[in-house]
Amino acid sequence: MVQSSVRRKGARPRDRDAGELGWDDSLYERGGDAVQDGDGPPSAPHGQGRRGGEPPRRRRRVLRWSATVLAVVILGTAGAGYLYYQHLNDNLKKDDLNIGDEKDRASVSKPNAAGQTPLNILLLGSDARDSAENQKLGGARDTFGAPPRADVQMLLHVSADRTNMSVVSMPRDTLLQIPKCTDPKTGRVYPSSTLAMTNDSLGRGGPGCTVATWEKLTDIHIDHFIMVDFAGVVSMADAIGGVPVCVDKNIYSRTASGHGSGLKLKAGTTYVKGTQALQWLRTRYGFEDGSDIARTKAQHQYMGALVRQLRANATLSNPDKLRNLTETATRALTVDKGLGTVAKLYDLSGELKKVPADRITMTTMPYVYSGARVRPKPGDAEQLFRLVREDIPLDGKGEKKKPAAETTVAPTDTDDKIAVQVQNGTRTSTLGPVSGRAGTVAQLLVGKGFTQARKDSSVVLAEDRTVVRYPSADLKGDAQRVAKALGIPASSVKKSTDVSGVTLVVGADWRSGTAYEAPAEDNTTPSSADALNGATKKCMTVDPNYTW
Repeated sequence: MVQSSVRRKGARPRDRDAGELGWDDSLYERGGDAVQDGDGPPSAPHGQGRRGGEPPRRRRRVLRWSATVLAVVILGTAGAGYLYYQHLNDNLKKDDLNIGDEKDRASVSKPNAAGQTPLNILLLGSDARDSAENQKLGGARDTFGAPPRADVQMLLHVSADRTNMSVVSMPRDTLLQIPKCTDPKTGRVYPSSTLAMTNDSLGRGGPGCTVATWEKLTDIHIDHFIMVDFAGVVSMADAIGGVPVCVDKNIYSRTASGHGSGLKLKAGTTYVKGTQALQWLRTRYGFEDGSDIARTKAQHQYMGALVRQLRANATLSNPDKLRNLTETATRALTVDKGLGTVAKLYDLSGELKKVPADRITMTTMPYVYSGARVRPKPGDAEQLFRLVREDIPLDGKGEKKKPAAETTVAPTDTDDKIAVQVQNGTRTSTLGPVSGRAGTVAQLLVGKGFTQARKDSSVVLAEDRTVVRYPSADLKGDAQRVAKALGIPASSVKKSTDVSGVTLVVGADWRSGTAYEAPAEDNTTPSSADALNGATKKCMTVDPNYTW
């Protein structure tokens, strides 16, 4: 699985996992946009643990395991064909893909030179307590029937040519804007939130609001979502027949006060399934230093092993086992209506199986701490999202795929209605601004049909790169049109509250001439994304304090 937090150096395990399986939901305050950590008062150091003098650490909901199963569940449907077709279709739960007020505004992936397009699938793990089985597995007895949270959120991006796959997870307590969402079943309108935890989005009308939240943040168009709950993970692990995991020493995840997942394994490789698989995916106490990043490494190991087993295990050719796996998978999943049949899941599984295991890269959205929570890390998070938007492999192999050839940009009927302010940002730390540069480029735009382009001489800025800014989603298309007309890359079109309309800032990279030449872009995956290859095989290091 992909990590959901980055530990601070020297941090030690916390003593807050409650319940037989380590769930600590009863300590978490639900509802609204409250930014309240269940591990203590809001002023307490983040993730303060049982050993004194510890650096701050975030508490982590332990549902990251769900995406492990989700990422490969579809693979299990391959080969099932149309077995009990209508029955299996009825098993699947369906919901709307996007219920936000800004839907359809995310950038749609462009085809490559061969006409192929990428696939973006949002994988969700729900902590719903809507059944007796989920209640038993999830603990938190006082939360039965409460709004669910999307405690697992992972974007699975399959490249246009199907040669590689990128998985980007988002920490469940990331603070961001959740757009206005309307519940398609009840008609209830949930107003937009300027500061809320991303996992709250699921309780605002369903998974379609979580999709809308991702699209608003990343500008990545999401084609489908797949969601599973507690019971679904257990049933899938049983149906698969177990997944091989490895520890370098005997492990027993249990603290002196009775907290921990309860996982107890001997050194070496063990095939875990059912409740034991759930324990592995949720264990923090006992792996390395007891941090969330250690738990994430264990989840990565599980995910990689599960993918390899589904692809290589000959027993899955057994019709009875395939039928059981397919039956289990369809009962465990909630999908968008566009993916709501076995036939469509079968087709999707075929696309996923084209990607070699060693070209699957798992990452976490780069972030910075904001009190007890986190926010997307400026620069690095956008860099990661851009690579996904532009279908650039996160493993650094291969080159950016060239889009299909486009005709010369010609004026449109609406260009003359787009008001553009042009500002001079050519000043640098060593060079003064180029006089009259804003006026020159404004006239260039007028000549291209943007007759409402005007220079703004009231400010002289210092921008390393030319950028087009816009203040709100309704002007995004206009900003993109201006950039396209000048040959400015889409990555240089940015939303900003610092401008009141479409604003072109001519940067230090365009101090002369009328033809913009975009500088070479850095297409490397940020180190803060902590990328891991999906084919990696290794044993988890066990903390000596938790061995037996």
